Amino acid sequence: MNNHATSEFGKLSELINDPTIEELWINSPHRIFVARAGVSELTNLVMSGEEVRELVERLLMWGGRRLDLSHPFVDARLPDGSRLHVAIPEVTAAHWAVNIRKHLLRGKSLGELASIGVMTSQLAFFLSEAVASGLNILVSGSTQAGKTTLLNALVSAVPAGNRVVTIEEVFELKPRVSDCVALQTRPANMQGEGEIPLRRLIKEALRMRPSQLVVGEIREAESLDLLIALNSGIPGMATIHANSAKDAIAKLQTLPLLAGKNISHDFVTPIVAASIDMVVHTTITRASEKTNSTQSGSGEERGAGARRIVEVLAVTGRVENGRVETEPLFSLREGLYVAGLGDPRRVLTRRMNLDAM
Repeated sequence: MNNHATSEFGKLSELINDPTIEELWINSPHRIFVARAGVSELTNLVMSGEEVRELVERLLMWGGRRLDLSHPFVDARLPDGSRLHVAIPEVTAAHWAVNIRKHLLRGKSLGELASIGVMTSQLAFFLSEAVASGLNILVSGSTQAGKTTLLNALVSAVPAGNRVVTIEEVFELKPRVSDCVALQTRPANMQGEGEIPLRRLIKEALRMRPSQLVVGEIREAESLDLLIALNSGIPGMATIHANSAKDAIAKLQTLPLLAGKNISHDFVTPIVAASIDMVVHTTITRASEKTNSTQSGSGEERGAGARRIVEVLAVTGRVENGRVETEPLFSLREGLYVAGLGDPRRVLTRRMNLDAM
């Protein structure tokens, strides 16, 4: 951040400027926390309630969002790409709850993520091939596991000449592609009008000649619109909260049911099987592990809080007893990637085989 931007953070400026801090949040004026490498800690910083409110008001001037009793939540993007979330009473018990996620790794390529240990160079090459082959990729993981960072790197691997349309609740993605249109949701105004949800943006994006459709995160009924778009032949990617790659597929079979009573599990399941090609699961490793020098090229010690891709799962396209059939491609075990039952070469040619049918 520049000096002017940093001054807007007041007492938080030192924490904002600390490159080791990836996220900070205020539970109350006397309890302010930060996260380093995925591990949280309580700071000794103390603010007044008035200072917290003034801070939020300054930051919201950048994001163009509003916060009041009729809209007690706000999600906004700051100029450097960091994400601000605020909740106020009576949704919270007594104090304003403020969260600033800095996204320190955003903008890196697959190769750069490999160089810092998120994956091996071999896996980075495979994922770049998967993107170039037009595979539909789902990135799964928990909060702060690096899903957005990994998605941004995957989108940046889209071949030159492709037109990318990104869809997000708040602008976070900044892929390194020359032809990209970024769309963002809009909340309703004070009269309850003018809201533009993710579902609407996905439908509008289809009219913008996308070569790649990217949804920052799917949480609800918009998952159905994305699946229908992918099933029509438009390559795409998205992130989803899940504890494993298999859980991500199971969740994707459930979320579209929120679109309406006429949407059934039997309708959604074959669409998921036909639309998703691969799930890449990332997490924050808690136990220290030694990476293998022949895989990572560094042999360095990975401590608690390191973000790693721990699983790559292929979707076969088949359904068995109401479940989408999957095959493991790679799994991280004791610092090494172990090949699974799936054939990576066959996965890379899946879309070509489907197009030929």
